Amino acid sequence: MVYLDYSATTPVNKEVLDSFNKVCLDYIGNANSIHKLGKESFHLMEACVKQVADILKVKSDEVIFTSGATEANNLAIKGVAYKYRNRGNHILTTKLEHSSILETVDYLSKNGFEVEYINILEDGRIDINDLKNKIKKNTILVSIGEVNSEIGIKQNVNEIGLMLKDYPKVFFHVDGTQAVGKIEVDLKNIDLYSFSGHKIYGIKGIGCLIKKGNIELEPIIHGGKSQSKYRSGTPTLAHYASIAKALKLVYDNFNNKYDYVMNLNKKLKEKLLKINNICINSNENSIPHILNISIKGIKAETMLNALAEKDIFISTRTACSDNTISLSVYELTKNKELARSSLRISISYLTTEEELEYFVQVIEDKIKELSFEKGE
Repeated sequence: MVYLDYSATTPVNKEVLDSFNKVCLDYIGNANSIHKLGKESFHLMEACVKQVADILKVKSDEVIFTSGATEANNLAIKGVAYKYRNRGNHILTTKLEHSSILETVDYLSKNGFEVEYINILEDGRIDINDLKNKIKKNTILVSIGEVNSEIGIKQNVNEIGLMLKDYPKVFFHVDGTQAVGKIEVDLKNIDLYSFSGHKIYGIKGIGCLIKKGNIELEPIIHGGKSQSKYRSGTPTLAHYASIAKALKLVYDNFNNKYDYVMNLNKKLKEKLLKINNICINSNENSIPHILNISIKGIKAETMLNALAEKDIFISTRTACSDNTISLSVYELTKNKELARSSLRISISYLTTEEELEYFVQVIEDKIKELSFEKGE
């Protein structure tokens, strides 16, 4: 099997799984209970929170555990929107965002909020001048993904966050789901930051929202005391331990891991560019972990199925999308054919050169085979 879909989900690190299992077996008390077992669980919960906070250089009371990045994004956006709607109802985002952003703001647009989309430059980055021009007196939130999930384009969120300091009534939310663990992240100019455990070799079902201390949120889940007042429910302690462990491990030996992936990306691009009808959509602003390509004349799903027959697994677009084309590729290229035939190859420090060589050979063979069937 050749797995090249790490941006959809990663395999669980065995050390993370061991931590999860140990907590499940050894900490049976509810962290909200006041008896001895509850207190033991509570102290471990505090330690998990502190580890996440220390790694991301934030305060412990700024860490909110969620069920994943989708919930974290919903909590950030809806939480600000409903808490501060007396101040304004205008939200700014982009069309490059994950569906958990786009569908959330679409929901708000049908419920009394005004949503506006920031222009994207030809290189895929935010047009900061357009962002400035679109900020109004009633703007309460800007939401931008640090790394696009389909093309891998990295936005300069710290530059954007620094600019937004001139607008103290505008909060800045960043979806860091595709950034954490792949690049170094810096949250000093960011108000709200989301990420997920299963993208960093952790367990599915746990994510995190970092919320700076000066911000209040309207909860989207109600029900009493928990790890945070912003998210009710019995604390899922084993999940908390798993994401804290995953976050620590993913940044161990980080520079070597990054350089290794960068080298793989470079070699992969060189090989793919030699194949007829392949167009590379990712550009110099894309992180090396994500390489988006289009194959002219072949539908993405057709190639996806052809590769799966050879035990090669990639994506046509972000796993949560229900669109028939890649909206991100279309936003960047303005070309529906490229958007309809786009494929996302996502690699990791676990990927080998041998796997990529096999992938390149198979995709070249499949292009010839499928083109022959069409009579081209």
